[in-house]
Amino acid sequence: MINISEVFETHDMIEKENLDVRTITMGINLLDCAGGSVDRTCDRIRTKILSLASGLAATADEIAAEFGVPIVNKRISVTPVSLVGASCCSSAGDFAKIAHALDETAAETGVNFMGGYSAIVSKGMTGADRLLMESIPEALASTERICSSVNVGSTRTGLDMDAVRLMGHIVKRTAELTADRNSIGCAKLVVLCNAPDDNPFMAGAFHGVTEPDAVINVGVSGPGVVKSALEKVRGEDFGVLCETIKKTAFKITRVGQLVAQEASRRLGVPFGIIDLSLAPTPAVGDSVADILKEIGLEQAGAPGTTAALALLNDQVKKGGIMASSYVGGLSGAFIPVSEDQGMIDAAECGALTIEKLEAMTCVCSVGLDMIAVPGDTPESTISGIIADEAAIGMINQKTTAVRIIPAQGKKIGDRLEFGGLLGYAPVIPVNRFSCEAFISREGRIPAPVHSFKN
Repeated sequence: MINISEVFETHDMIEKENLDVRTITMGINLLDCAGGSVDRTCDRIRTKILSLASGLAATADEIAAEFGVPIVNKRISVTPVSLVGASCCSSAGDFAKIAHALDETAAETGVNFMGGYSAIVSKGMTGADRLLMESIPEALASTERICSSVNVGSTRTGLDMDAVRLMGHIVKRTAELTADRNSIGCAKLVVLCNAPDDNPFMAGAFHGVTEPDAVINVGVSGPGVVKSALEKVRGEDFGVLCETIKKTAFKITRVGQLVAQEASRRLGVPFGIIDLSLAPTPAVGDSVADILKEIGLEQAGAPGTTAALALLNDQVKKGGIMASSYVGGLSGAFIPVSEDQGMIDAAECGALTIEKLEAMTCVCSVGLDMIAVPGDTPESTISGIIADEAAIGMINQKTTAVRIIPAQGKKIGDRLEFGGLLGYAPVIPVNRFSCEAFISREGRIPAPVHSFKN
């Protein structure tokens, strides 16, 4: 049983070490909202979301005030919209209408973001999938709260390289249409492999078809807490190091479970999972890169970085699964460059390159996240980066993702400013050699041999 006394144990974590509940995300199934017309579908979507989530933001604020636990974001994830709109959308513009309806409804509920403007195309694209994907640039350019994701592969199906090629164009076009806002549309767009159905974190959150009609998922974050704990065992052996991370992750997860269960009870919506992800912020001391330095690296990106990140990720998961029977989503360590001051510093001093970041994604929670590259980066290069990252996920049976920002009008060494949780990103170089002939091939990369489990 979890009780309020366990929250009191974390007082210093909250007050001094940036522990927070990063998000309460309500997942909502919209499949029963599909109507005979786009307008009717939009009306049904608005009615259903408001019937379930109109009290989400207020409830989260009440819990935060009562328990003294900061809850940073309130979010909603919905069924992949390509499925919802398949029965009524005949153009990219029709899908954009649904995006606007979702955005207006999100504003009405008071949530920060709405995820699920998504398509799952691991083995191929339907006509509706393609239309939604083609609508993404305009949808993200003309909305405030909508986040979009496309899953282009999985270990069981391989990689849909036609979708990978198209997403290189979509990312570039999204950057162009939001160039007046530092290409922020790309910060709300992620390309995934092995996407989980229950991820509460944006921009990749959607409500999977394996989920119930509605569910509460909570994401907890505490890089500063882990760093502070490791400072107390500086110089100890790996055994002590690992035990310290596990124990700290256990305490963090218990806080998240208490908040999740209370939100579930008050909203009358089933509790789904706790996602224990060390999701950093631009705040000093709230950095995964600083944890790596505390483990013993001079700078993130130095030799040993991948090993240190693997250790951290594994111990966080081990501690989390002992604290809750329902750890899910992504759970581990995020390494978004713009949202982590330590990663920003490492990139600016040259310690961290896109190639080293790719190596780190083999062992972390997600992938290449919030990385700014020059605005003139070719579409084929962006597709190649997506393909590389998706291949890591496919072969290693893990979730990987790419959230890359071709910063329009920016060159290597410039900064891309977002503010808030998104922080700022130094524009870093990409490999200048072309992969055009590779990306131009049609079809899909088959599933790896170890996908055959039946």
